Amino acid sequence: MPQSANILLALAGVLFLSVASPGPNFLIVTSTAVASRYAGVMTGLGLAAASGTWALIAIAGLSLIVTHVAWVNAAIRLAGALYLIWLGIKMIRTARQPLPVADVTETSGWAAAKKGYLVSMTNPKAIAFYGSIFAVMVPAHASAWLDIAVIGLSIGISGAWYCAMALLASHPTVRQTLYRRKAALETAAGLLLIALGGRMLAAR
Repeated sequence: MPQSANILLALAGVLFLSVASPGPNFLIVTSTAVASRYAGVMTGLGLAAASGTWALIAIAGLSLIVTHVAWVNAAIRLAGALYLIWLGIKMIRTARQPLPVADVTETSGWAAAKKGYLVSMTNPKAIAFYGSIFAVMVPAHASAWLDIAVIGLSIGISGAWYCAMALLASHPTVRQTLYRRKAALETAAGLLLIALGGRMLAAR
């Protein structure tokens, strides 16, 4: 039990550092939250679901296939690159448009969650993290309860961080500040997403 607790504590620290570092996930959740708090939180939950999926993949040993089979890795990177570039172009095109009036519907929430999930599942940082550091830190023959705890920890830390970022970005004071600089911020974020996608394509 103490050894399992040490494993979970070490994983918690590494997971937090991973989700807290800026990247496509952060850009997506904060830019979505500025337009709608509900959509931002749903994006955060989509990102959390992706973290759980990656943890399950790593525990099942499939991360070795993703990281070591060239065509699988290349296909994921290509899909992720094109998706980030598409999101970046879309963000730039709508940068000067006013924020839409919040229309909280199940459809918009599902779309936001799906967007967050897809961004994280094709994020090269997630692929590298769960395919290397994460897979090494989780014992190959861990007990079922520890595997479940690891998946829950991945979902919990990711969900807590990204949902907190969504709530912060959608706070009236912060939102008003971001709204005044919406065109510049969304253009910069869109260019950054395109650059990240381009970098992924160049690294293939």
